Amino acid sequence: MVRLFGILFAALSLSGCGTGELPADTEITPTPSVEESYNESSDQKEDNQEESALKVTVGEHTFYATFAENPSADEFQELLSQGAITVEMQDYGGFEKVGSLDTELTRTDERITTEPGDVILYQGDQITIYYGTNTWNFTRLAKIDDPEGLKEKLGSGTIQATFSLE
Repeated sequence: MVRLFGILFAALSLSGCGTGELPADTEITPTPSVEESYNESSDQKEDNQEESALKVTVGEHTFYATFAENPSADEFQELLSQGAITVEMQDYGGFEKVGSLDTELTRTDERITTEPGDVILYQGDQITIYYGTNTWNFTRLAKIDDPEGLKEKLGSGTIQATFSLE
């Protein structure tokens, strides 16, 4: 212990040697704080997310949606960066179209009341497009920007919906 203290004391003493002045042409760049670094990476992530929107194509209709801000939506966006996903979807309950993603995403469920245009992850592996309302524990993935007439545009019965990045 005494030896360790001696080594540390010697190292600290040596680091104090010198004039303490830098040459006049030396440029000092301040190191960003942890908070500044986090804010910068968050800003970069937000810029990237703003550049990518969710595109949903059903028949002749194309809908654009804004991704939610949660880890599940980030994971869905990452999945779509590997290529478009087409899901067979059916009506359920008179307020949504639902289909299997054939993969499981992280759930960040919270009790919400859906609105027309909500794109929701259900049970971790089902994706839904709401054209009505429902209250339950869900994970919001995105929100269709213009849901007017969504129910009619989605049609009745089984549909093919293609999810991709814009």
